[in-house]
Amino acid sequence: MAQGHSDNLLFLTDEQLRRAIEAMFFAYRGFTADPDRILADLNYGRAHHRAIHFIHRTPGTTVNNLLAILGVTKQSLNRVLRTLVEDGLVDSRIGVRDRRERHLHLTEAGEALERSLSDAQRARMRAAFREAGPAAVAGFREVLEHMMDPELRRYFAVVKEGDK
Repeated sequence: MAQGHSDNLLFLTDEQLRRAIEAMFFAYRGFTADPDRILADLNYGRAHHRAIHFIHRTPGTTVNNLLAILGVTKQSLNRVLRTLVEDGLVDSRIGVRDRRERHLHLTEAGEALERSLSDAQRARMRAAFREAGPAAVAGFREVLEHMMDPELRRYFAVVKEGDK
């Protein structure tokens, strides 16, 4: 975006905000399209994808931690996890210190599925980032972080720091 244009970003009109919201909807549709096709072949949905993603990001995470990250009901998550465990994609292990806890790990098959899903999304993001350029990438990430609820922003910051 041109420099003169960026001065007006703090004073966006409702129509400009509507267009940004629409862009986000359409971008999300594109971002999820490739994984959705892969998941559909397995009779899975986006809830399965999110669970697989965050179990991969934090191996050994507990069911309670996953509930907090995903913001879903226990019943909903249990339904998803039961399917993933039964299908051999997730291993649920009893906690060593607290036997009431269940620690979640992807199996080899789960890791392969996660890689397939994230490869598709990384390819789309890599292409978009390459087209937009470094300044746009930095601005995009900053906008996304500011849209997050504070507790999720803190979680994201912890995960991000762990990537380094």
